[in-house]
Amino acid sequence: SQAAWCELPARVLLVLTSQRGVQMYEADGSTMVFWHVLDVPELLAAHSVFARGIAAAGGRFICVGTSFGAVLVFDIPPKGTNVTLSEVLEQHRDPITDIAAEQGQAPEGAGDLVTADDSGTLCLWSSGEEFTLLGKIPGSGCTCSSVALWNGMVAAGYGNGQIRLWEAGSGRIRAQVNAHARWIYALDLAPLTGKLLSGAEDSFVHVWKLSRNPDTDDIEMQHCHSECVTDTQVCGARFCDPAGDTFAVTGYDLSEILCYGPA
Repeated sequence: SQAAWCELPARVLLVLTSQRGVQMYEADGSTMVFWHVLDVPELLAAHSVFARGIAAAGGRFICVGTSFGAVLVFDIPPKGTNVTLSEVLEQHRDPITDIAAEQGQAPEGAGDLVTADDSGTLCLWSSGEEFTLLGKIPGSGCTCSSVALWNGMVAAGYGNGQIRLWEAGSGRIRAQVNAHARWIYALDLAPLTGKLLSGAEDSFVHVWKLSRNPDTDDIEMQHCHSECVTDTQVCGARFCDPAGDTFAVTGYDLSEILCYGPA
């Protein structure tokens, strides 16, 4: 259901999630390092089971979400296959949709991990030997499908096409934009510049710029660019470089990856 390269200081792993569990490979896919089968709670045995949401955190952990609302925290050794499940975070009551780690410099007390679920609830965490819940932003019944975290700002994309910006430290909403006409399926962030990429079912991909006003410390969001992928429900969008100068897009029933860059 999802694939991501997780960059840790000592190594890079390719992590895959599916209905059966979590697989971790060396970065080139040549060797399987670890395989975790989902342990399904008895009460949820009749429900769809899957893993979704992947992020590296705290320098040595990889976090993966599950359909029963738990976040699995795996402790990754500098080398070898001795991966262990060190902790299970149980604050969500709905399936996890996405997980994001801090991509910039978090302000004091802002935490470095955000998890999102089907009800729109966001949980903010500080990673460490034990993960600490710093705050919870209640959902409003609309799925939060994708999240990004940069310099203490949480950018969240929703099923109603909105992007909302939250203050990671206080949990206060700072901006809300009706960015798309339909469900947002992808958000990505360029850590060097604060550019935000959003892709949705309405066939559009937008590039935004996040920043903080140095005088007021307000969070600001500026629209920079749009592309329409004709007759395509966009389901994946990612920047190809840390500055956000190029990005790649794909859609349902599309066997191609479309790449966009400076003219």
